[in-house]
Amino acid sequence: MYKLSLQKILIIIAVCLVGIFYALPNVLPNKENLPKWWQPVNLGLDLQGGSSLLLQVKMDEVMRDKMATLEDSVRQSLREHKARYQDLNSDKNAVTVKIADYKARDKAKEYFRKLDEGLVVNEDENGEGLITITYNTQAITQMKNRIIDQSVSIVRRRIDELGTKEPIVQGQGTDRVLVQLPGVQNPESVKILLGKTAKMSFHLVDESTSVSQAKRGKIGKASRIMNGSEGEQYVVTRKAVVDGKDLTDARVTFQDGMPVVGFRFNTIGGRKFAEVTSAHVGERLAIVLDNEVISAPNIQSAITGGSGVITGNFTTKSANDLALLLRSGALPAPLEVMEERTVGAGLGADSIHAGVVASIVGFVAVVIFMILAYSLFGLMVDITLLLNIAIMLGIMSFIGTTLTLPGIAGIILTIGMAVDANILIFERIREEVNRGRSIRDAITVGFTEAYRTIVDSNLTTLVAGAVLFYFGSGPVRGFAVTLTIGILTSMFTSVTVSRLMVEAWMAKCKPTKLPL
Repeated sequence: MYKLSLQKILIIIAVCLVGIFYALPNVLPNKENLPKWWQPVNLGLDLQGGSSLLLQVKMDEVMRDKMATLEDSVRQSLREHKARYQDLNSDKNAVTVKIADYKARDKAKEYFRKLDEGLVVNEDENGEGLITITYNTQAITQMKNRIIDQSVSIVRRRIDELGTKEPIVQGQGTDRVLVQLPGVQNPESVKILLGKTAKMSFHLVDESTSVSQAKRGKIGKASRIMNGSEGEQYVVTRKAVVDGKDLTDARVTFQDGMPVVGFRFNTIGGRKFAEVTSAHVGERLAIVLDNEVISAPNIQSAITGGSGVITGNFTTKSANDLALLLRSGALPAPLEVMEERTVGAGLGADSIHAGVVASIVGFVAVVIFMILAYSLFGLMVDITLLLNIAIMLGIMSFIGTTLTLPGIAGIILTIGMAVDANILIFERIREEVNRGRSIRDAITVGFTEAYRTIVDSNLTTLVAGAVLFYFGSGPVRGFAVTLTIGILTSMFTSVTVSRLMVEAWMAKCKPTKLPL
């Protein structure tokens, strides 16, 4: 019989010990004080309770902003080419402009098509010179998909910084985002954070026009009235002098014992900020968040370090929330809560209990069957089955997998499938003995020849798991993950660990009869 080398034996034992070590937190009574790198398996929403939020991305506002930007580009293009135009307007669907001169109109249509990819430029057939500019269907679809992807990424960054354990954030449909928060029974603070777009910009305060004058209509086209966070109003320039998209970091600091938010720009933003503050010393700079002025300090000197501070009547919590929003980035579109669902911890506990009972019943049934069918070899398989479950839980704990109710179903299925490989091996050994081979030769042939069949059968299951993981979402992915991990661990324990046990039995007992 071919013997395993000492090095392979040590590797097998080491893998088993490491798996058991990482699985231990799942059975320890006090899990709260464990180090971060040694934690039990994360439980999903359906097992520990929590909240589920279905958010809708307000695509209409995004398209309205996109068309407003396109309108500015059209206006600038017409001015550059000195073309006369009338009634330049935009809505969420298109930009319209009227050009009376047909020669200028034809040239303008060529200019417009080059403003952005995917633009469709049409002229009204009535001959009045009305031109409509919009995006084609493919461009709009790509734009919406990009917005969903950005929203999912930013929502995940915001929630992860809150310390929520293993949140699930994924796009759903063409304009929705699903957020699941295990262990969070009251998601109000999360809803507040997700409800803020966090679009930050810097505008100069228009000192030449008072708020009262602006309300009477005495205000230039380049300025607008904007509300402040504490009920006051400001007249600020419409165009931002620095955009918040150039922010790279934001942290809470303290000045004179009060919390403030310090921010830092990237190289481009730092250069713009330095130019603006150098050119407007003595004027006020309004810091705008979601169309609301949160602070309007005086520019006392040029700020050339690429960083600054936002002051205001902040509490430590509000300052931390603002810093979190700025760090995670601005949402490309506002989010609205369409559906909120809460799963109680009691219901989760019932699910865990049912899953554990089902696992134990399945395990005991397999154990009894293997002992009755294969005697001593069946008992060895039962030991490897326990190791398989321990290693599987250890891997899930190590990589931070979230265990859901379908995941428990995957574990139960793995318990039944884990002994398939050993049944193939033992039946092949029995056949070889019946053909007249010695026990040693029969065991060697059983392990070596059945190995090919075991690999082929498990590969097909792994392919199915990969397909489920790639195309599925939420619970389906949870099932695919546990199934895949279970197949890999069962291949290890069924072939290598059971072989090691059989070899140890052969070396010690030197049997003359096969216990099958």
